[in-house]
Amino acid sequence: MLSSLLSDCSKVISFSGCAMQMYCFLLFGGTECYMLAAMAYDRYNAICHPLLYTLIMREIVCIRHIVGSYVIGAANALIHTVFTFSLPFCGSNKIDHFFCDIPPMLELSCKDIWVNELVVFIVSGCVIIGSFVVTMISYIEIISKILKLRSALGKKKSFATCSSHLIVVTIFYGSGIFMYFGPKSIYRIGQKSLVSLMYTVIAPLLNPFIYSLRNKDVKSNMKNMFLQLLQI
Repeated sequence: MLSSLLSDCSKVISFSGCAMQMYCFLLFGGTECYMLAAMAYDRYNAICHPLLYTLIMREIVCIRHIVGSYVIGAANALIHTVFTFSLPFCGSNKIDHFFCDIPPMLELSCKDIWVNELVVFIVSGCVIIGSFVVTMISYIEIISKILKLRSALGKKKSFATCSSHLIVVTIFYGSGIFMYFGPKSIYRIGQKSLVSLMYTVIAPLLNPFIYSLRNKDVKSNMKNMFLQLLQI
């Protein structure tokens, strides 16, 4: 997808290649939804139950969270890919998008797609909205706990622990919910590509910077690098 965006080569993809691209995208997208929820649960235990943290978040628990996230992501991807590519496609074979996603593929079908839309609403609702609710409940509890702290330094450290994760959650869930549960008018006015960029390119691009900026060594090295550039 990225090489296609950056080059002038023919932007053609086979039917099976399109199905594989959709499956991989939905697999990792669904997995990230529950990974973010698991990270929120981890922060909740670190802040609200610090003395029990190592007991609650044992290694086996972390492994279960990771495996569970991938299982849910794989099931979600398989359901959507099978339902989408079981449709008859006729007329234009040009996808009005920069990769094989569900909404633009449904636009190419010459059959009533209400069943597919229902599947997207139910299954994606469970994956996106379900994990989003878990994340929000965790952060409501975290914020409630932080506001009860008397120490200003304690509040600052607690908010710093969660700030980077909240930025990623806002970008990822906000654009994802708008894309799959927003008004259909966004498809007619061409905004879907811009919205999709937020969770397919922008969020992954920002992830290393957002999470790494909490690391003191990274901050120190970046500061030294900027000072050296200024001297040059």
